Amino acid sequence: MSWLTSFFSWLGEFFGTAANWSGPGGIPMRLLEHLEFSALALALAVVIAVPVGLLIGHTGRGEVIVVVSANLARALPTLGLLVMFVLLLGTASIWPVIIPLVLLSVPPILVNTYEGIRGVDPELRDAAYGMGLRGGQVLTRALVPVALPLILLGCRLSAIQVVATTTVAAYTGLGGLGRYVIDGFATKDYASVVGGSVLIVLFALVVQILFALAQRVAVSPGVSQRQRIR
Repeated sequence: MSWLTSFFSWLGEFFGTAANWSGPGGIPMRLLEHLEFSALALALAVVIAVPVGLLIGHTGRGEVIVVVSANLARALPTLGLLVMFVLLLGTASIWPVIIPLVLLSVPPILVNTYEGIRGVDPELRDAAYGMGLRGGQVLTRALVPVALPLILLGCRLSAIQVVATTTVAAYTGLGGLGRYVIDGFATKDYASVVGGSVLIVLFALVVQILFALAQRVAVSPGVSQRQRIR
């Protein structure tokens, strides 16, 4: 149990050090930086993936994009992408970090949006057309509300992945919670490594809870009940 004792000792040392709660390298500032990187990457991924997923799911055209996207999500190495974009763009801005995060975030949202729209009961689609709705009206008024749980699931999966992998921002000298992990390993400051890792895990859990709450608020009770029956 010595490892457990060391873990809690390092944890207490990290959170009990006053210097870790103030200044540009303090926990509040690192959390804010991590949130900034994660939110920007996720927002860009949503703006790209949701419209494309809706269009492909509604029209059935371009389905190969979804297949390729799903395969890329499993094949793209985060650190490899980061190094490539740092070499191409330099380290003067946050984009060498944001672009790889966006590329990794798009596939789950795109796939879930597509599957959500394609999975809507065809009878519901026909009923919408029968009521006089056309094109975009069918998509926005009939299909999206039913597909919303899957769309939000894709966003939640991407958000958790982004929060976890934003740690790599520290490799380029940027901030975020990854600074504690990367710098801690470099200087053998294991209290910082443990503390930073715990903060990243807690951040991801908070994001998970927030998306679960958002789904309960945004999804129609009728749709939720229908999914439970299925």
